[in-house]
Amino acid sequence: MVSIQKDISLKDLNNFKIGGRAKYLLKVSSVEELIEGLKQWKKISKKSPSQDMFIFGGGTNVLVSDKGFNGLVIHNKIKEIRILGYCNLAGCTHETCEVGEAGNIKILAGAGVLLEDLLNFCVQNCLSGLEWAGGLPGTIGGAVRGNAGAFKGEIKDSAYEVESLSTYEVGNLATYEVRKRKNSECNFGYRSSIFKDGEGKSEIIISVELKLQGGNKDLIKRQIEKKINYRKERHPLEYPNIGSIFKNIPIEKVPQKLLGGLSSSIKDDPFPILPTAKLLAVAGLKGKRQGGAMVSEKHPNFIVNLGNATSEDVRSLIGEIKEIIKEKYKLELEEEITYLN
Repeated sequence: MVSIQKDISLKDLNNFKIGGRAKYLLKVSSVEELIEGLKQWKKISKKSPSQDMFIFGGGTNVLVSDKGFNGLVIHNKIKEIRILGYCNLAGCTHETCEVGEAGNIKILAGAGVLLEDLLNFCVQNCLSGLEWAGGLPGTIGGAVRGNAGAFKGEIKDSAYEVESLSTYEVGNLATYEVRKRKNSECNFGYRSSIFKDGEGKSEIIISVELKLQGGNKDLIKRQIEKKINYRKERHPLEYPNIGSIFKNIPIEKVPQKLLGGLSSSIKDDPFPILPTAKLLAVAGLKGKRQGGAMVSEKHPNFIVNLGNATSEDVRSLIGEIKEIIKEKYKLELEEEITYLN
């Protein structure tokens, strides 16, 4: 039986190793446990189950407040992963086809599946389409929420259908509804989705169906390893961090004078952008510190924990970076990370 724990440190649940304690913590490994836990939470909080609630996956892009969280943190550990079906009909264009196109393979991944484990599953089953995610931390649920992407690939390119749990009340009676959304209904955008910035914000992602392609096992493995090695060489993985702090900048937002001097740095991600890391480097922000938090020398869009950083150190550093960039270049940087206050 699932049970809600009390007064749990969040420091060890996030990659930054920063933050206070959660008043309540619920770990779930199935939809049934999730619903049961939410029922318990309603009794404890005397509120709607979706209030004062925060979803933790891998904790790889969230900055936890030093004060912790005076509510319920749900640690989503739904880790089912399996192949759903194949389509072997050459030239198949039937809209009702389970997979949709010749050679496509559909799989189901629980929201708590780590991307590393998902990629290992893809290698073992000769599934291509997610090689770009090699080395990305976190869970597939978090990747869907923020439409994670790299190397011209994004989760939206493979997401077929997303299943989520919503809660609402009629009178004083809580109702729990499992909802399925096709790709087109998820409002995927640059590092965003309906679950991060839209009407699905209060919903809990349960699972995602992914449409992949059959491929050569050795080639898939090599491509994933190539991306992993790229990250090891260029990212400060030797320090606790939560990945890219800021979104990259669409070139149409960059002043022409600045863009001209940095034109060689423009890349597709998946549309033309100026890497924020390049801008921060040009602004001389590498190595900038606030308490135990520092802008990485290796990749300046990362802030690293030197060992004793607090959430306030990181927040102050982020605020200072945004002010400097706005003053120097008239650009408003937008955070990619999530704050747990």
